Amino acid sequence: MALRIRLARGGAKKRPFYRIVVAENTAPRDGRFIEKLGTYNPLLPKDHPERVVMDIERIRHWLGKGAKPTDRVLRFLDAAGLVKRPARNNPQKAQPGEKALARKAEKEAKAAEAAAEAEGGEEAAEG
Repeated sequence: MALRIRLARGGAKKRPFYRIVVAENTAPRDGRFIEKLGTYNPLLPKDHPERVVMDIERIRHWLGKGAKPTDRVLRFLDAAGLVKRPARNNPQKAQPGEKALARKAEKEAKAAEAAAEAEGGEEAAEG
C-alpha cells in the first residue's frame, strides 16, 4: 500500500479549492482518501494565513509511516520547514526545440540570399 500526501480538488468551476489528504496512490484524485490533513485555497493572496492550512502533527505522523508528498505538497512542507525540497535543475529548459532551430536557420539563409542579391544589383548598376 503506497501512500501519497496530495491535493484533492473541490470547489466550483473556475473557483478551485483543494484539500491536502493522505490517500493510496491508486485512489482517484478527488475520490477515496484516508485522512484530511489541511486545505489550500489558491485564490487567496500569497501572504494570507488561510491560503495553506496544515495539521503539522498529522503530516509528521504520515511521513513517518512512509507517505510520500507530491511536488506541490512538498513545496508547502518546505515553506513550513518540515521537509527540505531539493532544488531542481533543467539547463535545457530555455533552449529552443528542433523546429524553432530549423526555422531560424531557414530565415538566416533567406536573409543572406537577399543580401547577396542586393549586393549583386548594386554592382550591375555601377558597372
